Amino acid sequence: MDITLRKTKEADLHTLFIFQTDEVAIQMAAFTPKDPFDKSAYIEKWTGIVNNPEIDMQTILVNGDIAGSVVHFDMMGETNVSYWLGREYWGKGIATTALTHFISLTEKRPLTGRVAFDNIGSQKVLENCGFVKIRREKGFATARKKEIEEFVYELK
Repeated sequence: MDITLRKTKEADLHTLFIFQTDEVAIQMAAFTPKDPFDKSAYIEKWTGIVNNPEIDMQTILVNGDIAGSVVHFDMMGETNVSYWLGREYWGKGIATTALTHFISLTEKRPLTGRVAFDNIGSQKVLENCGFVKIRREKGFATARKKEIEEFVYELK
């Protein structure tokens, strides 16, 4: 399996949007937009991210096909990493391989990753990439319509 990263193009957003409308993935991610099915809002938001030189967003390719994305962005004094894969790519080591490569491309440290308390797969990805759980927070999970615990991880 050939896993590569390349700078995200606006044309990629249509496929990435489809991945982010998967009901199971939405529940697992928990912290999602108010309406994850609003394609216009998604395209507008992510086009701005793709074109922002301060944000590094990469498309994850598996054997040349779009499998997901990984991004880092600064928010509230932290450099956060985030990733999303199409469900058909889960459980194959793709997220770990892609995130490992992605973090090797940036000198920014520390990097912060946030994950819902019950998203075991994403917790394992972060831990396999060297992130360490540093605290727990509570936040409103739009997808679940309630406040839940969120684990905060850091890579120094």
